[in-house]
Amino acid sequence: MVDRFCTKVGCSRDAVSTLTYDYADSMAVLGPLSLAKEPHTYDLCSIHAERLSVPQGWQVIRHQVLNS
Repeated sequence: MVDRFCTKVGCSRDAVSTLTYDYADSMAVLGPLSLAKEPHTYDLCSIHAERLSVPQGWQVIRHQVLNS
């Protein structure tokens, strides 16, 4: 697997999450790192994923993997 890095400018940490925006529904969806890099998505490191903020009135959906 090719290394994937955080897409935030100036960040060189490994990506752990993928962010997708749904502009029609004013929603941001943050989930586990996607299997492949897709256009119109953003890969984020753990720090930037945790600090994610969205415009007022938007909803954030966070999908997490549960370890058993």
